[in-house]
Amino acid sequence: MLCALLLAGCGSSSGSLSSTGRPARPEAQASSPSSLGSTGATPTPKAAPTAGAEGPLPGMPPLLDPHDVWAADRPGALSPVVRQDPAQVYVPNTMSNTVTVIDQATYRVLATLPVGREPQHVVPSWDLRTLWVNNDLGNSLTPIDPRTGRAGRPVPVHDPYNLYFTPDGKHAVVMASADHALVFREPHTMAAQKVVQVGCAGVNHADFTADGRRFLVSCEFSADLLEVDTSTMAVIRQQHLPGGGMPQDVKLSTDGRTFYVADMTRDGLWVLDATTFRIRGFVHTGAGAHGLYVSRDSRTLYVSNRGEGSISLLDMATGRVRQTWHLPRGSSPDMGGLSADGRVLWLSGRYSSEVYAIRTSDGQLLARVPVGRGPHGLSVFPQPGRYSLGHTGIFR
Repeated sequence: MLCALLLAGCGSSSGSLSSTGRPARPEAQASSPSSLGSTGATPTPKAAPTAGAEGPLPGMPPLLDPHDVWAADRPGALSPVVRQDPAQVYVPNTMSNTVTVIDQATYRVLATLPVGREPQHVVPSWDLRTLWVNNDLGNSLTPIDPRTGRAGRPVPVHDPYNLYFTPDGKHAVVMASADHALVFREPHTMAAQKVVQVGCAGVNHADFTADGRRFLVSCEFSADLLEVDTSTMAVIRQQHLPGGGMPQDVKLSTDGRTFYVADMTRDGLWVLDATTFRIRGFVHTGAGAHGLYVSRDSRTLYVSNRGEGSISLLDMATGRVRQTWHLPRGSSPDMGGLSADGRVLWLSGRYSSEVYAIRTSDGQLLARVPVGRGPHGLSVFPQPGRYSLGHTGIFR
């Protein structure tokens, strides 16, 4: 069934750098991995409400297929809102304080936009009309119009490391990593609605349950996971990963029953029950497991292994890795997304100042596009889907 956790050292090729590109905090140092089988070493957190007992989150568009969370993401199934938007890639360069704009068809750099200090992610808004650049140390969000590619006036927002949107479109959720907080904001003006202080370090990534009522948040510097109630905007539970780690991207399985959480120092994916939020096991993928992306047919989860320069393909039906693609030596695949037709996986090369375009039929590297320094959470836009849950593009 699920693979056992293999003994391995720290997987990041960056050495002393964290996933933000800054010096790692003391909490980020991983403990020695312990042996964990497919059933896992389950913590004993407080009981959680049963998922789906109250029906979907009010205001959330219903799933197109109750058996497939990602059914709205089929090749070319673009919303009318984005059908006229040019197919481009927006790359935030954390150390250059710019966003590089790349033409998906020609791999040419079309523009380099100056933004705020240390842009971490480019995030599509819930309504698909705006791309928000998260200027983490610049304490601002820069809006980009995806129709024109032009940047607007920055909006003051403190510590926006990452950004998400609730499935009903009522709230933006800023992952304020340094502030140890989840900040719920009005999704257009970004005015603060509620600040939730958390008891963990490095809140950074998330994904929502199939019914939209709860979401799972990873805390990379303290090896914790949070379960958050969407409606009440409150943390329900916090659990520490057995043996420690550095949890990164989060993704819900196709059937909505499982959460996968990439762990950069444990070199694989934690497997959690999406109803109870309990850890069920661990799947080894490769050194520095970091970003998670679902294929257009909902069958494959692409895992970028930043520490070894590879991409693992996890079969959503079996929960097992069926293949791993290796990029050229020195590659550091980080965050990204798929083209609208699903034929190309775009990933930033975090420590090589470039972006990779990878053919999904066979893993062949189609292009290496030079960009600024420290490219991170790039957004491929437009993509299929009716609305965005945030990050570099989680569309349902």
